[in-house]
Amino acid sequence: QLQLVESGGGLVQPGGSLRLSCAASGFTLTYYTIGWFRQAPGKEREGVSCISSSGDMLNYGDSVKGRFTIYRDNAKNTAYLQMTSLNPEDTGVYYCAAAAYVGAHCPRNGMPYWGKGTLVTVSS
Repeated sequence: QLQLVESGGGLVQPGGSLRLSCAASGFTLTYYTIGWFRQAPGKEREGVSCISSSGDMLNYGDSVKGRFTIYRDNAKNTAYLQMTSLNPEDTGVYYCAAAAYVGAHCPRNGMPYWGKGTLVTVSS
């Protein structure tokens, strides 16, 4: 069964860091573009970052550029989102998603495979 499982969320103080992981099972992530999305309470899900299958193409949402880094370890069948300089506006449920696209193309409504999410809370 094809599955994505996020982990690494939690409570962190403003200015802190977290690393989220997205582990795949039932399929090989190597051939898939991976996206990270988040949904804050009362808001729509938004794209955070996207990485191509080979890892050589990346893109980031404007609000996280310079603070978040997406990367992947295909040997471990896992993708990551390193988050630094967190602020309360980063609070939300973070999801990873996968699609067999070319390049760093992660349309929110076009990703067929999703994890169940991990909660990130940034608060003092």
